[in-house]
Order: sequence, then structure tokens, then C-alpha cells
Amino acid sequence: MEKMPRNSQELFEGIKGAYPRAMFKAAGYHREELKKPVIGVVSSWSEMHPGSYPNKELAQFVKAGVWAAGGTPVEFHTIAVCDAIAQGLGMHYSLPSREVVAAEIEVMVGAGGFDGLVLLPACDKSPVGMLMAAARLDIPTIFLPPGPMLPHFKDGEQWVMSDIKEGMGAFKDNKITAAEFEAIEEETCATTGVCAMMGTGNTMGAIIEALGLSLPGAASVPAVFAAKRRLAKLTGERIVAMVREQIRPRQILTRENLQNAVRFLMAIGGSTNAILHLPAIAREAGVELTLAEIDELSATTPCITRIRPSSKYTLWDFYEAGGVGAVLGVLAPLLNRDVRTVTGGKTGGKIDGYFRPVKRGEVIRALDDPLQPQGGIVILRGNLAPDGAVVKVSGIKGAPRRQVGTARTFDSEEDLMRHIMNKEVKAGDVLVIRYEGPRGGPGMREMSIPAALLTGMGLGDSVAMITDGRFSGATRGFCIGHVTPEAHVGGPIAVVQDGDKIEIDIGQKRLDLLLSEEEIAARLRRLPHREAPVNGGFLGLYSRHAGQADKGALLGD
Repeated sequence: MEKMPRNSQELFEGIKGAYPRAMFKAAGYHREELKKPVIGVVSSWSEMHPGSYPNKELAQFVKAGVWAAGGTPVEFHTIAVCDAIAQGLGMHYSLPSREVVAAEIEVMVGAGGFDGLVLLPACDKSPVGMLMAAARLDIPTIFLPPGPMLPHFKDGEQWVMSDIKEGMGAFKDNKITAAEFEAIEEETCATTGVCAMMGTGNTMGAIIEALGLSLPGAASVPAVFAAKRRLAKLTGERIVAMVREQIRPRQILTRENLQNAVRFLMAIGGSTNAILHLPAIAREAGVELTLAEIDELSATTPCITRIRPSSKYTLWDFYEAGGVGAVLGVLAPLLNRDVRTVTGGKTGGKIDGYFRPVKRGEVIRALDDPLQPQGGIVILRGNLAPDGAVVKVSGIKGAPRRQVGTARTFDSEEDLMRHIMNKEVKAGDVLVIRYEGPRGGPGMREMSIPAALLTGMGLGDSVAMITDGRFSGATRGFCIGHVTPEAHVGGPIAVVQDGDKIEIDIGQKRLDLLLSEEEIAARLRRLPHREAPVNGGFLGLYSRHAGQADKGALLGD
């Protein structure tokens, strides 16, 4: 196969370059502009949700920066699914959309010679798809996360998206009135931007900055602030310099820096979805990042901040406290500091340039005064999850760290929702939701609404949920996800029966079905084969070929 163009000059050179030159000229570019570095400005803008909405304007400021620095910007777009909108049946498409975003960017860059990229993600899976594409393509790339929306301030409190979910449970349980519930729906999302909590969107935006793939401060500046537009211009200017310096993503996405990202994640008690995404990003960068390695890093990284839904503090408080840079500054003794970033050439751009002082010590704690001595996420193993499971311990408040409960089994999220809405859940139950993994779901749906309903009903810490699906970064309570192997491929979670006893021991990092090995093996032998739940379209492709959660649930694994 003929080698694809690796830069604009290869694309435009000679007689063969007349065809693409003519096409660009028809779009308004003149000959001299095609001699400059061509920068792809890749926006996940849409009118569908507030996380994407700022990117239309931000892209224009990025392009202004590219023009000012002597480059030629070319804007194109990718999709960005919003998990809040996709809840329920639409959630089948959320995780697979990560693969589509990465493929879209790969295809556009492969088909046209770009010298560098500015990537403007939204929330949930689009930052991850863009990170995968950056690692896969390995041409100079810089990110501009849109930043959080402002919370709704009322009577000394701040409302964020998770309040809507928990409001559903409170309304269902007659703890709030219809008028109060309507006010929550109407007023909570006060501006555009990523929801003002440490969900997956803000977790991954913060990780992008912690990796040094954006300019310092880019992740936590609110989307509606003028400072975000100035950052957009500076980002556009910086990518042109990066092209000349040839700073590439794989020089930044090293093992040492990915370890930094894991420590950062644990320190902020971020979304469990990052445990799914970081191994996938690492694979694209040619690095293996295992659950065992993640767990080791978590065990030696104190949790120094908790943001909604794990505490009263929102992304506004996080921003005021110093944001990503303040956390990195506290973590400095634990970090690999000699790693490259987008801010400098061969001898500059070290992670130290991202450190910021802590401005609110009650929000971001000192290393010797942490909220808990280990990270906010723990990896569990046992006969129920031989290849691992994930629990966000920073989101658990009153529940004991070891408990034995009675299993109630459900073969889909819909079965579970009917059970909850009929108020059939009681304290001490262990709700097991299976056939929701990458292949069996398909798409590894998140169970954030059931979890929020339980919390709103006052059962968040007395009822455990275990699933081969996912939980949102907005989830709190005793929620264990990513159980691997998943039920669809014959994982032990498939053979749990109503009335079985399950032991959860976070201190010992264990998740066990209290049955003999012989009984579990006998049940597995009797387990019938299940066909792919979807055959046609992209979702059918993902259902047949997705890998397991412990490896990142990559398509084709």
C-alpha cells in the first residue's frame, strides 16, 4: 500500500499535489497558506449537550492563534455522546463511541496531510477517543478541554448534575415535592460546559492536563470564562511551535507519565471509567498498563481531594483551590518529574511547569494530611472477579469495608430498574447486574441512575451493586463495576443465583462468591451459550469483537 501523507508538504508537493491544492483553494485557502504548517482543529462541537456546545466558539479562537503564529488552521468535527442523554438504552453506544472518535480522526488525518492537531474534546468518551487517536497517529498534538460549567448557587449550596439523579430517588421516595424536583431539573445546569462534578468528563479533562497534553490550567478554567478564550488562542499559537519542535504525543505518553496520570487519578478520587480508559490509551501509545500496576500505584498514593458527588465541593471549588496544578504540586514527591509536556522543546516543558500553589486547603489537602492514605479507587479480585473489578472507595461514606450480603440477580439494567421502582430493595442486599459488559450489553452500560436512585432513597451505603457494566464518575455508594470476565463470555458473575452469599472485603481487596470451587465449576459447565445481543451495524461489530474491561475494552482485542 502507498504510504499515506505524513505532512502537508508531502500532500501538496509536485504535480500530484495539484489535486489537493485545488480542493483547498476551492475552500478559500490561497497558495501561500498551503506552504505553512497545516493544523487540524478537531472540534467535538454539537448543539446536543452543554459539554460540546462551547467548542464552536473556542475553535475560532484556536484558529486565530494558529493564524497569528504563522500556521494554516483547518477545522473538522467528531461526535461526542453525552452519557446523561444516553442513559438507559442509548448507553449501549456510549463506550463504543470512543472507538468511533478515534477512528474518525485517524481517517481524516490519514486521508489528508496535517502537520499538527488541536483537539477540543467534550465530555465522557470523546476525550478518550481523542487521546487514543493522538497516540495512534503520533503527530504534534495539543488539547483544549472545554472546562466545567458553573454550578447553580442557591442558599449557600451548589447544585450539580448528580443532584438531578439523586433527586429522582428522593422524589420517588416522597422526600421532595414535585415543585422542588422541577426546580432541580430547571436550575441545576446553569451554563454550558462539562457538568460541574468530577464525573468522567472532568476526570479525563484533568488527566489531559496532568499528562502535560494541554497548556497549564486548561482543564479547570470554566467554559464560560474569558480566560478560556485566551487559552484557546495560546493553544493555537503553541501547536505551530510544537510542529517546528516536533513534539509528538508518544514522547509525552510514556510509561512514567502514564503512571503520573494514575497517581493523579487516585489523588482526586476520580471516575472509575478512567480505569477502563487509561489502559486503552496506553495500548495505543505502545505501553502496557495493567490493573495490577494501577492497584500498586493506588496503594501508595493518598487521596487528597474529593469533589462532588463524593463531597460537597464542586469543580468551582476545585478551580478556586488551584485545580490540576495544585494537585500536581502536592503530589510532586511521588511523581516522575522528568517527563515531557507540550510546553517546551527538547530540554524544556517538564511537568514542574504545571505545579500551582494550593489556595484552599480544605478542598485540596496536604500530602501528610490526606483524606485517606490510599487512592480513591481500589481493584478487587476473587472467585467472582478473577481478572479484576473496580470500586470507588472515595464515594463510600457510611458502609463497612467488609460485608457479606445476599445476592439478588438481574440480567439487565431494565430488570434492576423495575425492582428499584417497585421498592423491593432492602438493606443488606447485593444487587448483581450481569450481561452488561463490553460484549454482553453490548457497550458496557453504566448503572449511574440506579445507583443515584438508591442514594436518593437512603440506601446508597446499605445496598451494594456489582456489575460487569460500569458506573459513572457521578456515582457514589457501594458500587463495584468492571467485573471481569463478563457474564457473556462465561465469567463467574453469570452463575450467581438469588440467595447466594457474596463477600466484599475492600481492606483485603477481595470479591468472592461464598460457594465451593466445585459448585462454581459445575454451574459454569451448565451455563448455556449466548449469541451476540446485537448483530447488525457498528454496535453489532463492537459486540462481537470488543475486548474485556481489564484490558480497556478495545475493539478488536
